[in-house]
Amino acid sequence: MKNKNSKRFLIIFSVSLAVIAAIFATAVIRTTIFNNESHSVKFSGSELFSTDGKDKYDVSVSAAPRSSTWGKIFDFNNEGLTENNFQAYTYDFTISNNTKYEVRQFTFKLTFSHDAYLASAWNGALEFHQSLKGGKIVATVPDLRVFNPDDYPLDVFRVDGEPFVVMHKDDYLIYYPSETMNALEMPIKAHEGTTPGIIMYVEIGESIEDSTLELDYKFHKLFITDTLFWISMVGLLIWFLALVIYIITTLQIKKYNERHERDNVIITESIETFTGFIDAKDPYTNGHSKRVAMYTRMLAKELGYEGEELDRIYYIALLHDCGKIGVPDNILGKPGKLTAEEFEIIKSHTVRGGEILSSFKSLKNAGEGARYHHERYDGKGYPEGLAGENIPLIARIICVADSFDAMNSNRVYRKKLTSEYIISELENNKGAQFDPKIADIMLNLIKSGKIKLDD
Repeated sequence: MKNKNSKRFLIIFSVSLAVIAAIFATAVIRTTIFNNESHSVKFSGSELFSTDGKDKYDVSVSAAPRSSTWGKIFDFNNEGLTENNFQAYTYDFTISNNTKYEVRQFTFKLTFSHDAYLASAWNGALEFHQSLKGGKIVATVPDLRVFNPDDYPLDVFRVDGEPFVVMHKDDYLIYYPSETMNALEMPIKAHEGTTPGIIMYVEIGESIEDSTLELDYKFHKLFITDTLFWISMVGLLIWFLALVIYIITTLQIKKYNERHERDNVIITESIETFTGFIDAKDPYTNGHSKRVAMYTRMLAKELGYEGEELDRIYYIALLHDCGKIGVPDNILGKPGKLTAEEFEIIKSHTVRGGEILSSFKSLKNAGEGARYHHERYDGKGYPEGLAGENIPLIARIICVADSFDAMNSNRVYRKKLTSEYIISELENNKGAQFDPKIADIMLNLIKSGKIKLDD
């Protein structure tokens, strides 16, 4: 039973730990999938240049031009123009994180609706896509503020020696945010934002407010923020506490069992010593009490008793003849036939035994074996003439065990009986002296060889 319980608890702890590990792994996998998922949103026209309703998006972009303060003359054909025909605008592109997660990375693609000439930008890099008659030009400028047109194959127009990157209608740029400590556009923390800017010139009376901006981004969250992570941590804590409690309880039970076993040894040795005094009164019955107790235990086990209950039955059987301590030795050891008076003295050992054990409160029903083991199933026994089921079960079991050992042992008045005679006595006295069920169990134990008969 002990090994079965240990094995069962080991299985429970192993399975529960595997479940906790699976929940933890699910949290990690789910977080990894979430962090690797790409998101995209497009803003165009008036929606791009408005802040209304942007909180409905996880991540949004709002473009806003600052007031124009200066202009330039873009004389494409060297016509000698004298008045400004292009106006400078500083466009701020505010990327807002409206979630509880961190935006780990983002880029945006700005497709122009009108011609524009870019003078500067901050904080990140710009990848230009220009369409020309001869094909397409793609080049990335890390910092437009220190742009040297000689280093890039881009279409550039100069005004008063200042280079401007030319972006015609449907040309586009891709903005890559800066991760330097000065700019630190990434990551964007929860409910915060970043604002890169571009300075460009457009023809007076025109704007880029019909342009389109596509934002691509990825979130980042720690797996410790996942609900399943905390479920697994709580589960692990409970598992650990349960393991500690199990170990402590197991050690306490082990200590209790060891003490209980020591106590049982002390009790057994004490009772066996006492019964040894009784058996020593008659050398022919030496060891009788211990053998009867052993047979009684075997019979009780076949009846379904186990554990401490078997120990209790064993002790009661050990003490079944304790009343003989008050019977004179000359009567116990008399080789001849007893007189009627002597037989009454012998019979009195049952009552005397019951009285001796009546104060043995820690051994439940201790006196029943001593008092009633000479009762007969047919009601012709002593001391009270009880019959059938009215005889306590422990006494009925001891009756069979006691009679068997008496027949299978040498006595002062006779030698031990033959195996055939003993078996026939058990068979013939079922329902008379013996409880039929218990007698059958004894016969089966003899036939199976668990109890041996030696002629």
